[in-house]
Amino acid sequence: MKEEVQLYLDMADESMKHSEQHLEDSLAHIRAGKANPRILDAVRVNYYGSNVPISNVASISTPDAKTIAIQPWEKSMIKEIEKAIMNSEVGITPDNNGEMIRLSIPPLTEDRRRELVKQVRSEGEDARISIRNARRDAIEAIKKLVKEGLPEDMGKDSEEEVQKKHDKHIKHLEEIIAAKEKEIMTV
Repeated sequence: MKEEVQLYLDMADESMKHSEQHLEDSLAHIRAGKANPRILDAVRVNYYGSNVPISNVASISTPDAKTIAIQPWEKSMIKEIEKAIMNSEVGITPDNNGEMIRLSIPPLTEDRRRELVKQVRSEGEDARISIRNARRDAIEAIKKLVKEGLPEDMGKDSEEEVQKKHDKHIKHLEEIIAAKEKEIMTV
C-alpha cells in the first residue's frame, strides 16, 4: 500500500512538473520585443524533400537585443529559409544580404504588449488547471486506497503532501508568469 501511495505522489509531481515545462515552452514562443531564437522553433524549411527546423540547416544567433541572425550552412538554403519565414506566423520580414538572413524585431506597441500579457495569463491559467487536475487525481486515488484498507492517518498525510507539491508548483508557475509579464511590459 505504501508503495502505491508513493507511486501516486510521484505521478502527481511528474505531471505538475510537465505542466510547468509546457508553460515555459509556450511562453518562450511569445515574442516579447526582444530577439529570442526560439520564436523560430516552429518554422520548417524544405531541405532536400523533408521539412526540418531552421536550426538543422543554419546557425541562429542574437547579435543584439533586437536582431536574430541566421547563417545557413549552405548558401543555396538562403532562399528556402527566407520563404519559410515569410510563410510562417513569425510576422517578421527577413532581410537577406546574400550571406545571411537578419530578422529585426520591431518594438511592441502598448496594445500589443497588453494582448501578449493576456495571452501569458491564459497560458498560465491552463497550466494551473493542469496542476490542479494532477492534485485532484492523486487525492482521489489516495482516498480509494483508504477505502481499500490504507490507514486513514497515512491517507491524510499523503493528501497533505500532494497539497504541498501543488502549492510549490503553483508558486513556481506564478514566478514564471510574473517574469514573462515583466519582460513583455519592459520597454
